[in-house]
Amino acid sequence: MPGTNRTAIALDDTSKAIIEQLQADGRRSYADIGRSVGLSEAATRQRVQRLVDSGVMQIVAVTDPMQLGFARQAMIGIKVTGDVSVVADALAELPSVSYVVMTAGSFDLLAEVVCTSDDELIGILNRDIRGLDGVVSTETFVYLKLHKQLYDWGTR
Repeated sequence: MPGTNRTAIALDDTSKAIIEQLQADGRRSYADIGRSVGLSEAATRQRVQRLVDSGVMQIVAVTDPMQLGFARQAMIGIKVTGDVSVVADALAELPSVSYVVMTAGSFDLLAEVVCTSDDELIGILNRDIRGLDGVVSTETFVYLKLHKQLYDWGTR
């Protein structure tokens, strides 16, 4: 998520309630959210902005890339030698990469890519990812069909 190096903020029950309201419907008005959590519209707007600025959350339209002209989506498992963070940072800079996470297990990193064709995917793999210093090997998992994509897991 963009902003992972930002300063962490403490989440009180009100901030968690705001997040849960937006997870249920990201288009809810600040006034409506404020009524639900006991804040004014202005205070709710400020809280939401602080949550966004701190990197706790993003407010975006979640889409199915394949229905928007991106014919190929894939998760790429990447094995790295050296500092995994350096490779993760380089991957995060690539425009076609939408998701980068450090993992434990068979791969050091997972990177999700969204592209318009198999030819573009080949270019991303060969030129952009395998060409990075520290990348030892990759394994590509091509998405065939999106069955579920939810972001409403709530807060703890």
